[in-house]
Amino acid sequence: MSSSAYLWLKWRAIAWLVLGRPAAALSLFSEMVARYSDDGYALASRAHLLMQDGRHALALADSERLVVIRADDAHTWFNHGYMLEAAGRWNEALVALARATELSPTLDRAWYGQGLVLIRLQRFDEAVKVLERNIELQPMSPHGWYQLARVHVDRNEPEKAAKIIRHLKGFEPKVAAQLERETGLRVAAPAS
Repeated sequence: MSSSAYLWLKWRAIAWLVLGRPAAALSLFSEMVARYSDDGYALASRAHLLMQDGRHALALADSERLVVIRADDAHTWFNHGYMLEAAGRWNEALVALARATELSPTLDRAWYGQGLVLIRLQRFDEAVKVLERNIELQPMSPHGWYQLARVHVDRNEPEKAAKIIRHLKGFEPKVAAQLERETGLRVAAPAS
């Protein structure tokens, strides 16, 4: 098949996505995978749409092929870990997300994903370490801070959670208020 045929399929699929027709795009991505079985773009696109459609097993089959084809790509491993986590395969998700951070130590989303999986597995000590790394990489994002505060509460360390809530009040007061409601901790705002 010529490259023009490939591009024609690709651009038609993208057009269907722009027009809000994911089923039509999925059909074209499936045709691309049938014609170009090791095409990473087609596999990743189809896996994404299958995942959105709730067809986790089929999405994971494509994702498993992708991590073989793109074994050294951190984002591929991150996406694979995300899909595994969504499918409830937490131990496998943890392995995939750890591989993503090995390949790209600054991939903050993979550190955060590891934290979420470790929390699900109730491995709180390890969760603290990876969430701290996520926060180091994304200090102004409230997500890592929020999860870290929750872990400290689960570890019966309310003073550490309170310190995080106080910090969040300085730049994310809504998240801080949510943590106060959820944890029952009341924390004074930081001094100006």
